[in-house]
Formats: sequence, C-alpha cells, structure tokens
Amino acid sequence: MKISIIGAGAMGGSTVEGLIKGNTFRNEDITVSDPSQAVVEKFAKMGVAVTTDNKLAADSADIVCVVVKPWLVERVLKDIKPELNPQKQILVVIAAGVSSASIQGWLGENCPPLFLAIPNIAIAEMASMTFIVPVNASEKDTQTVVGIFNEMGDTLITDEQHLAAGTTLASCGIAYAMRYIRAAAEGGVELGFKADDAKKIVMQTMKGAVELLEASGLHPEAAIDLVTTPGGVTIKGLNEMEHAGFTSAVIRGLKAGLK
Repeated sequence: MKISIIGAGAMGGSTVEGLIKGNTFRNEDITVSDPSQAVVEKFAKMGVAVTTDNKLAADSADIVCVVVKPWLVERVLKDIKPELNPQKQILVVIAAGVSSASIQGWLGENCPPLFLAIPNIAIAEMASMTFIVPVNASEKDTQTVVGIFNEMGDTLITDEQHLAAGTTLASCGIAYAMRYIRAAAEGGVELGFKADDAKKIVMQTMKGAVELLEASGLHPEAAIDLVTTPGGVTIKGLNEMEHAGFTSAVIRGLKAGLK
C-alpha cells in the first residue's frame, strides 16, 4: 500500500513524520509532494519519495492525502482530478472548513471514496487526536483510514456537522493546552524556579493528570476531589482561578473557534 501527502507544511509535514515513525508504511511507499525545494529535500533525507508534481504524487498512490490551506484545496483537487481513480484509490482531505459537497462537486465522477480528517500537530509524535468523517466510503476503506490514524494517536469517527467543533477542541485545543503550560511555567518562575525547570514540572504534571484520568476513568471533577482537602491550598488555588474566569474563559475560547 502506498500513500501520498500533497502539501507538507506544518500539518502535512507533521503527518509525514508520523507516518515515517509508524509501521503501516515503509518509507519508500510514502510520497511527499510540495512546491518548496527545501521541504522536499528535508523529507528526501528521511528516505521517502519526493516530488514537486502533485499529479505524479496522486497517480502513484493508493491513498491520496491533500493537506493544504483551505483556499488551495479546490485548485489542488482540480489539478490532480485526471489522475484520481475512484475504483482503486482513497482520498483524504485535511483542511478545516472545506465541505464534502464542495469536494465532490469539484471532482465529480472522479471522486474516490472520501474522508475528511482533522488531526493535530502531535501526529508527528504519534499522539494526535484525529477526527474522521467518512463520505460514501465502505466499511473496509473506513477501517483502513482509521487504522492509519490510530497508529499516530487516537481517532473519533464523527459526522461532518461536528467536524468544526472537533477542530476547535483538539486541533486548536493543542495550542490552548500549550498556552496553559506557558502560563503555569511563568507562574513557576515567579515562585522561584528556573524557567526550564518550571516548564519541565508543568509538562510532567499535565502528563500525570492525563494518565491518571485514562487509568481511572474518573470524571476530572471527581479526580480533583481526591486532591482537594477542606481549607487546603489546592481548593484555594482552584477557586482563585475560577474567580478570574478560568472555566468560562476556556469555554468562550473554544466557542470562538467556531465563529
């Protein structure tokens, strides 16, 4: 099985790095297409096939992944349309806000089984949360695509209506999580730690919180109750954050991502 990634910017490049680290594809079965010579040279050094010709990349793959900015999707798809084979290929489009109806309209009868996918950049470290919307795809094709992204993190099959919400919660959400890390690390510096030590402490603390929730299955609030004592410092700190609008700010930020 061969896969082509058309567009190797931040998201596309991260996806390629995840594919290289995984076991689903051999490096020589991965093709990267990008107009930037610097980008193709970077991935050539990693042992994958590279090209600046999107048509060549599309023609040689069983799975074609288009990972470009939303306003470029139409142009790229129309460019590779003659090379697409609905009987032999799967098309994955990773671009926020591009509808399946638009994609099918641009490709017409040349549209292969289609998947809309939204990972986040942690896919490069095999830790993405990826949302997948199958469109006129068989169960077999769906299992194939989900299996590829599952190896690079976790996946959720959803409907197209909820894809934007998934984008703000997980794709944008990774930036929100990083902003918390930055804020907490800056607080750590104010508490007397060196900047690198403060960042290390906060990252390990977040990692521990995630692993505890995964292992216990507890609701976050139930887990919080385990570490708060009456009149203790933890509840005082939490309440100060809430007085400043912590939960409300997070929810408002997530909802703003839908506008």
